[in-house]
Amino acid sequence: MFQYFHSIYPVIDSLSLFLFWAGIIIVGYTYLGYAAVLFVLSRLRRARKPAGEWTDNALPKVTLVIAAYNEEQCIEEKLINTLSLDYPEDKLAVFVVTDGSTDNTPEIVKKFHAVRLFHDFERRGKIHAVNRVMKHVSTPIVVYTDANTLLNPEALRKLIRHYVDENVGGVAGEKQIFRNTADNASGAGEGLYWRYESYLKARDAEVWSIVGAAGELFSIRTALYEEPLEDTVIEDFFLSMRICARGYRFMYEPEATALETASASVEEEWKRKVRICAGGFQAITRMPYLLNPFRYGVLTFQYISHRVLRWTLAPLFLPIILLTNVWLALDGNPLYLTLLAGQLLFYGLALAGRALRDRKVSIKGFFVPYYFVVMNLSVYAGLYRFLRGRQPVVWEKARRASVAPQSIKP
Repeated sequence: MFQYFHSIYPVIDSLSLFLFWAGIIIVGYTYLGYAAVLFVLSRLRRARKPAGEWTDNALPKVTLVIAAYNEEQCIEEKLINTLSLDYPEDKLAVFVVTDGSTDNTPEIVKKFHAVRLFHDFERRGKIHAVNRVMKHVSTPIVVYTDANTLLNPEALRKLIRHYVDENVGGVAGEKQIFRNTADNASGAGEGLYWRYESYLKARDAEVWSIVGAAGELFSIRTALYEEPLEDTVIEDFFLSMRICARGYRFMYEPEATALETASASVEEEWKRKVRICAGGFQAITRMPYLLNPFRYGVLTFQYISHRVLRWTLAPLFLPIILLTNVWLALDGNPLYLTLLAGQLLFYGLALAGRALRDRKVSIKGFFVPYYFVVMNLSVYAGLYRFLRGRQPVVWEKARRASVAPQSIKP
């Protein structure tokens, strides 16, 4: 037995060495290296700025669509915010679709005579509701925004200015998380994540196009709308990527902001992350053509680097890196001992973050290890849900942290 083990030891050692460094490269590139590559590429290319500005007379008509399900706590504030946006009243139509709402959301919307309500008693999911309401949109541009977000006054003008360029098929705004002076794990982790994500989107757009719009705020040319299948989980991602696949650029506008509070807890954020990951696997299988670099070039590079690796190889390699590091450190090599100590410290901080996840901590970075681990574990849960076909289109909403309305100013 000892002789057998001795004979295969070099094989295990070589395999561990390969898997460890392959994992380091893939994980490092996914979460840090791609940002560095984007930084360099964006500097090599001329900055992609809006082609010009519309005059008030030339501004296109816009329909703003809000899909709301049981949002009586925030829909009034949302509509007040929407109707106060800096855009000509005669060029802005506001549609609210409230399919399946069982609270007072429809009644509150009816108080706003400038808003058109679409209500159906049957709840069949957001994508069904949006498909239904899109049949009534006649403006050249449509803007989608969530009911629990507040937009800055110039948001529409900042989005619309990009459409001067006929090659632009859509424009995404910037999602921002309301910052408390001291956040729990969900607030701190989600806020830092979206600031990093915003950086990547800004550089993606400078290189060519963003790869996936967030549903909190994005817009498209109405003529480019394609009805996603009604079991589509992350319809905003599907819509934006389909437009990119047709040769249009999807731009990013950081001066158009959608502000919302963080998830109420890590458990609530977990529900959202698992749904997104399940939808990510669904999107990969439904749009395999985007993986063809000979057809899509830079877009494929961005799609794989920014999205696909996060949903596949990077989470897969995290436990492999740890296990192979343990094996390689058995020989007492100082390099692998140091790297193992660093990994153990990181996961130790993640455990500490879990223990203190509901505490208010002023040091925002304290919860980063815990949030990172939760984010990657949600990929495994999302894959399991996708493989079982257990991801419903009608999902339970993730509760958001409660903050005094006057505290939130877009």
